[in-house]
Amino acid sequence: MEILYLLIPLSVILVLFIAGGLWWAIYRGQFESVEQEAERILRDD
Repeated sequence: MEILYLLIPLSVILVLFIAGGLWWAIYRGQFESVEQEAERILRDD
């Protein structure tokens, strides 16, 4: 039972860290041109 006092706060911190990373990626425009990058890989330039 005592381990839950450690695991629950660590889980909350991990979720906040992941959510912050996702927000940062969206805010910085990482998902703006997904289709364009996929087509660039397939083209043989």
